Amino acid sequence: MPVDINIQAKTEVLLEALPYIQTFKGSTFVVKFGGSFMDTERARIGVATDLVFLATVGIHVIVVHGGGPAINKAMSEALIEPVWKNGLRYTDERTVQIVEKTLNENINLSVCENIQIQKGHPIAVKGQDVFRCKRLEEDSDGNPVDLGYVGSITSVESSRLKRYLEQDYMPIVSPIGRDAEGQLYNTNADTAAAHLAAAIGARRLVYLCDVPGLLRDKDDPSSLISSISQEEVPAMKAEGIIGTGMLPKVESAINALTSGVHRVHLIDGTMPHSILLEIFTDKGVGTEIVHAS
Repeated sequence: MPVDINIQAKTEVLLEALPYIQTFKGSTFVVKFGGSFMDTERARIGVATDLVFLATVGIHVIVVHGGGPAINKAMSEALIEPVWKNGLRYTDERTVQIVEKTLNENINLSVCENIQIQKGHPIAVKGQDVFRCKRLEEDSDGNPVDLGYVGSITSVESSRLKRYLEQDYMPIVSPIGRDAEGQLYNTNADTAAAHLAAAIGARRLVYLCDVPGLLRDKDDPSSLISSISQEEVPAMKAEGIIGTGMLPKVESAINALTSGVHRVHLIDGTMPHSILLEIFTDKGVGTEIVHAS
């Protein structure tokens, strides 16, 4: 009796995934997402499904989420005009309160709800209970900068997260930090995810992006770079392959790799089930950054 070609294809996919499932069982992955692609219900549910799949096959998952579009909307509704300094957003006391409320009370709980719909076990974690920080004093080029209540993460209190993982919860963490005096700060979510991945001893750090990954030609999706070593990054920055939008992610990826994370993945959050395709297939669908050889 001939084998149905669709059944055969499905079987091959499952068999391709098997060694990855076996390898990653018991490992910890940190997944960071945010951005405009999360504005659609289909994307939110699709990502939640992938995260629950990871947890179901024995991978411990921690999510760090951003919330730029939602924060912009909340500020607009509060009639707060954005203030920029040298191209960077300034965060005053009123703004950081809106940021904290939007991230912790709106976005975080929404992510938890989507995961619960897929029968996952999320737990909401306010970033200020995890991230310790100080006021950001320098930009990415080392120049002095004053952006108000924007923080630079100094440490991660990971014991609570480890306890949640032991209890089979999926922590959903916002990128809010606090200093020694209890002052709250908005932090860069990409950087926050990298710090957390390093502190928790994550095997993988996954960034969901609005683009397929690193492209040699930003206008040509077929020019996707599937894998690079961290030692190739400086040349790619010089060539302009790593542009402004990807720079915080790539720089955070390098810091994570230096701190013990095995690999970092940059994948397209708009592609259905891109997390599963990247993690459980031989070819993958995005860009992975690996340790220098």
